Amino acid sequence: MAEKSIVVLISGSGSNLQAIIDAIASGQINGRIAAVLSNKEGVFGLERAQKAGIPQIVINHQAFASREAFDAAMMEAIDAHHPDLIVLAGFMRILTPDFVRHYQGRMLNIHPSLLPKYKGLQTHLRAIEAGDSQHGCTVHFVTEELDGGPPAIQAPIDILATDDADSLQQRVHCAEHKIYPLAVELFCADRLKLATSGAVQLDGSTLTPEGFQFIQE
Repeated sequence: MAEKSIVVLISGSGSNLQAIIDAIASGQINGRIAAVLSNKEGVFGLERAQKAGIPQIVINHQAFASREAFDAAMMEAIDAHHPDLIVLAGFMRILTPDFVRHYQGRMLNIHPSLLPKYKGLQTHLRAIEAGDSQHGCTVHFVTEELDGGPPAIQAPIDILATDDADSLQQRVHCAEHKIYPLAVELFCADRLKLATSGAVQLDGSTLTPEGFQFIQE
């Protein structure tokens, strides 16, 4: 099977980018990162890409008069690499419907909650304040609804009595670094797909609305 071409979008430190780089280097993922695109200059994720020998693209969103113009510039830059998969790894921009539709079924994002719970920001604090017993993270296919795409993989973790938002965030990050490379691996192996019905399929079987549950050891 031919390796898949991947473009990763970042806005910051790129820790999930690094997890995917490492998984490719180890042979876990049958793919290559063709480019890393950032909407900010000087972020550490670009250094990670440079160290790994991956081309870097910076398109500053502040240089554009509208989200539509910015997204159009991104699409032009991304499509030059003919990607099979777009990976949002801490990309902190709301994407336009045209952009999302252009990459429908081949764009993944990771969110620090067990979607559909706690879309948006401050998810760790919200889970603690709600008295939840579990929190976690979700890899999902991107749709036009913000953080509303169908889950592919979720990693639930127990909320400890000693947890605060910071400690919970650290443990969720560890889970992210496991399930995001796994999702990319499954997609690149043609095992994970978004069906035309909008349901997520793994090995030809439709997953539950929560996606595949990754239970950590």
